Amino acid sequence: MKIIIKFIFFIFLILFLNIQKSNAQELIKIGLIVPISGEYKKIGESIVNSTRLAINKINNSNIQIIPRDTSSDPAKTLRVAKELRDLGVKIIIGPVFNKNLIYLEELDDVIFLSLTNKINKNPKNVISAGINAISQINTIIKFQKQYNIERSIFLIPNSDFKNEIEEAISKTKIKLKDKFIYDSDPTILTSQIEKLTRYSQRKKNLQDEIKRLKNSNETNKEKKILNLQKRDTLGGINFDSVIIADFDESLKSVTTSLLYTDVSSKRVSYITLNQWFDKSILKEENLQPIYFPSINKKNYDNFVSEYFEIYNEYPNQISFLSFDLVGLVYFLIYKNDFVIDKKIFYKKNKFKGKIGIFEINKNIITHKLNFYSINNNQFKKIF
Repeated sequence: MKIIIKFIFFIFLILFLNIQKSNAQELIKIGLIVPISGEYKKIGESIVNSTRLAINKINNSNIQIIPRDTSSDPAKTLRVAKELRDLGVKIIIGPVFNKNLIYLEELDDVIFLSLTNKINKNPKNVISAGINAISQINTIIKFQKQYNIERSIFLIPNSDFKNEIEEAISKTKIKLKDKFIYDSDPTILTSQIEKLTRYSQRKKNLQDEIKRLKNSNETNKEKKILNLQKRDTLGGINFDSVIIADFDESLKSVTTSLLYTDVSSKRVSYITLNQWFDKSILKEENLQPIYFPSINKKNYDNFVSEYFEIYNEYPNQISFLSFDLVGLVYFLIYKNDFVIDKKIFYKKNKFKGKIGIFEINKNIITHKLNFYSINNNQFKKIF
């Protein structure tokens, strides 16, 4: 009889826990604060559409995404975040831009998964979920080790991104020969690169060697002089790679200056940060091969195709991240028995998303990225 009573109690306990778990699932509300109006309206709409795709993939009616418009305004961002908090929302995806984080520390009972890739001086309740500099530099370190690259120079633009890069360099302890801050003005940039690469000295070395040969009695000196005259400089370069923390036309300006000073990608490895598979670089044959860390290209291409098929337009790159963040939040809530608390992003966890692997530890998200080259006008996966 006692055994039967114990068995009935055990069954009741299981049913009770399952009911509690089911009730907890009904409370899963994820906020989404993005610009749905104003200058960045298209970015916000793309993110909203991507989160809808993610919800459809998860296929759990207990999860609800509640979007709100920030208009990319810090004050409005705080206001709509408070509205969501009052609705019982404890986790909010967004905002998109770093400037909109400034007032969010007021809501210390809410966790924000910002889509920014900047991690410097963020409020304590904001977790940067973007592809940050630390994740990218860690991937570059892996490339350095695999290809025995030992004398890298890190080129950093004098911009608001500079501090972010320098902190990431410090935290990752990447092996560098030197780091160099350059001006984005092309007229100043070229002279800076000339100095960095010792261009004047190497140019003079060439002129001196040609002059020496002309005054010498060496055999085949005419042929030697002819070969030297085809060159721009003479002399070694004291680094084996350059890591360029730049994008778009600014990146092309830096590589143009390097080419001008006779430091081509055939002599040293050109490495840069995540380029999101910018097709315009495919046309720049002079800077190839060039290497960069990035997300999983195959998954990204599939996402773009699926998004276009449904919405008849191409998604913003950031929206690919928001797609994964919905899955990440659901994964962590599930592992935490559908309890949402401040420790949900503190515990050490890994989540395999479409972008790649998310590593979560002590309210910090980093990404294990892939590494690619652009060579012969095509993207190639290295690892």
